Amino acid sequence: MNPQDESRWAKWCRDDGSVVSCTEKVKVMNENLDELAQMAQDLFEDGLLMEVSAEQMREVLHRLIDHLHDPYNTNT
Repeated sequence: MNPQDESRWAKWCRDDGSVVSCTEKVKVMNENLDELAQMAQDLFEDGLLMEVSAEQMREVLHRLIDHLHDPYNTNT
């Protein structure tokens, strides 16, 4: 993904559907995702070099994301 492309990720929205428009917040979110994408790519490539199947690597990464905990949700 091109780091110069400001729309490379998502249009960030709140739970009510309104757009997060604060430039600094959007910048932080995009930078965090850039870092995560690079780390995930490195992990993926390391797994492939260690002869782990690409399908299993993707499944594990999906499962990781699916199990993220929301510490701000008071309804759980």
